[in-house]
Amino acid sequence: MCLQQPAVFCNMVFDWPVLYWNAKYLSEVLDGRTIRFRMGMKKRDAAPQFETKCSYVEATLEEFLAWTSGQPTCVSRPFSCYDSSKYWAYADYKYIARLFEDKTEIFKDIMWSDFGFPGRNGKESTLWIGSAGANTPCHLDSYGCNLVLQIQGRKRWHLFPPSNTTFLYPTRIPYEESSIFSKVNVVNPDLKHYPRFTKAQAHVVTLNPGQVLFVPRHWWHYVESVDPITVSINSWIELDADHKARVEEAITRTLVCAIKSAENPSPVDAWLNPTEVEATSHEINLQYLNGAMSAYLEYQKVTVSEDRDLSTHDTEKEASSCKRRKIQVNPKPEDYKSGTHEAGITVVKAKKLEKIPFGVHLIPVLPQSQEASSVGAGAAESDSRDRLSKNEEGHFGKSCCTGKQSVMSNDCKTLAAQTDSDSTANSSQMAISTNDLLDCLVNPQVVSLVAGLLLERERV
Repeated sequence: MCLQQPAVFCNMVFDWPVLYWNAKYLSEVLDGRTIRFRMGMKKRDAAPQFETKCSYVEATLEEFLAWTSGQPTCVSRPFSCYDSSKYWAYADYKYIARLFEDKTEIFKDIMWSDFGFPGRNGKESTLWIGSAGANTPCHLDSYGCNLVLQIQGRKRWHLFPPSNTTFLYPTRIPYEESSIFSKVNVVNPDLKHYPRFTKAQAHVVTLNPGQVLFVPRHWWHYVESVDPITVSINSWIELDADHKARVEEAITRTLVCAIKSAENPSPVDAWLNPTEVEATSHEINLQYLNGAMSAYLEYQKVTVSEDRDLSTHDTEKEASSCKRRKIQVNPKPEDYKSGTHEAGITVVKAKKLEKIPFGVHLIPVLPQSQEASSVGAGAAESDSRDRLSKNEEGHFGKSCCTGKQSVMSNDCKTLAAQTDSDSTANSSQMAISTNDLLDCLVNPQVVSLVAGLLLERERV
């Protein structure tokens, strides 16, 4: 948890049973169960292809495989309206605990405990299956950090540090709890509208089967499938910093829902992401905000108490012994803290850990501008190819993740038909739209300041 930059683990999961979870195997396990696929255009556009701009298909994995291999439409019927040379399909955010709720024994195929998180397995993981070109728009996750295992095919990750937030033009429209989107299509940027993006520092890596990518807290990322079929699994790791992040997310939800719900409905553009079940009422949002604040303040009390006990204990240890303290090798789950947390074990460990052991088994994802970044990515790819050469097809033979939902109700579809006020006849002459206003009101820096003020009021 001392890592403050993305890194690829190359030799951690060689004995995990989940490595056999290619699309064909999953098709057999699911045995005809339909899942939801997001359909998008392969054609590059200057604007990000948000989920609100996509269409959706309910299909089996068997039908998906038939479609990607170009079989007749009678075999891949749900995809019959989509030319596989022009469209991609993505079964994203599929919570394994729900997908395999009748096959719970499969959870143990995933062993995040090897990374120091005892008891963590497939129950706290999410499955992603896509075709070539399938992508997730550039965004950052408000909660936790992220571990991503590539199982089949390759995915290319474009990552940007938290310090680049201003250059990525953050927006909360479309709205989704825990996701802050970028207005920029980072692989085809419109520099006329978003000139500050030229200052952004991309860290790019192609993740190969058998490799695990660590994405630190609040790192922006755009992810795209490179090969005809890709399968990956991730787990969002909770952090102490999430307590305040929940307060900030509650503030954002309250403001976005209040302002967008008051706006004249328009079918032109959706503001609620399909992963959100509904636009909650103002009363419910305030209850959520008060609950998040109470939980944070209670956590602060416990933390202060623990810090005092730890400080007293350390003072007594120093007085009784001059022996050098050792770094805790097998910490308890609760000992894993955010790298920026001001109190507790992480800071002590960070000071003691002189150097992260980067090498052939742990490769840092460096900025694209640095020549070493291509060397690092190449090393990751070549190292993986050496170990996976026996598999010719390129693959092996948020729960409390982030609050994302995989199904959108009919009522939500109606609510999601609301958009910018400048799209209506009455506001066509206005220079500032509702979304422009929201981009300022719920800017991450502004929301953080508001959260601090609200929490200070409660402390007083």
